[in-house]
Amino acid sequence: MVKKTFRQRLVRDFKMNKAIYLMLIPVLVYFIGYHYVPMLGLITAFQDYKIKLGYFKSPFVGLKHFQRFFGSMYFWRLLKNTFSISIQDILWSFPLTITLALLLNELKNKHFKKFIQTITYLPYFISMIVVCGLVMDFTKAGGLISTIVGLFTGTSESLLTNPKYFQAIFVGSGIWQHLGYGTIIYISALAAINPDLYEAARIDGAGRWKQMWHVTLPSLIPTIVVMLVLRIGSIMSVSYQKIILLYSPSVYETADVISAYVYRVGLQERSEYSFSTAVGLFQSVVNLVLIIAANKLSKKLTDSSLW
Repeated sequence: MVKKTFRQRLVRDFKMNKAIYLMLIPVLVYFIGYHYVPMLGLITAFQDYKIKLGYFKSPFVGLKHFQRFFGSMYFWRLLKNTFSISIQDILWSFPLTITLALLLNELKNKHFKKFIQTITYLPYFISMIVVCGLVMDFTKAGGLISTIVGLFTGTSESLLTNPKYFQAIFVGSGIWQHLGYGTIIYISALAAINPDLYEAARIDGAGRWKQMWHVTLPSLIPTIVVMLVLRIGSIMSVSYQKIILLYSPSVYETADVISAYVYRVGLQERSEYSFSTAVGLFQSVVNLVLIIAANKLSKKLTDSSLW
């Protein structure tokens, strides 16, 4: 039998699945137009970019902007805050999301289960501006959360203007907003577990706790690993929109992160397009290195990986 070439196999597959390939076209157009073509702008990280000169006539300066950023007084502060907020978010939200999914899976009353899911999903669909407005109201002097904290500290103050509280408020409000929605993937994975495994465990005398420990969790491991690898790959990408809406110069010490700094320097204060592009490129490269390292480590330790 003559082995077909890749081109022949592709043509044959296209003829058999024309509709699917046609459905793929809008997706390709989207990714090429909005994700790959804009990458041409990365050249500005190595230029002193001027709008009137464009990409091809702006002077090339090599690694000047990277050296400036690495030597900046803000570099270590930005790096520390970015990692601190992301790691706190992973340590708290990641296990809480899995726990909520497991608890929802154990609920037998369908109406009560749907009610809990609705209550926990709703915050995700609230506008970021509205969420930040609620956070500001609750944490201002005399606000609900500030008053509760004041019962333990003895003083009621605006928590958002205190650097030591900012990261806790940011991470806590993020958990409230995304916790329920984050369970969707895990609940889908739980629904795909073969019921025969639970039946076999029950025959062996396993109660609900042992079924969860020996059947449910092992079956979830591949999904957990993939989600964790993806999360590690976005450690440097703290939501700049939420940071900008919540922070002020008084809390830059613990609130200023790389993504917010890129926005502030590139668009708000100085319009330094080349410098902000260089900082953004550094952020993306670190994320790429982290996701590759996490994927390799995961593959080695658990035999589950993203690719």
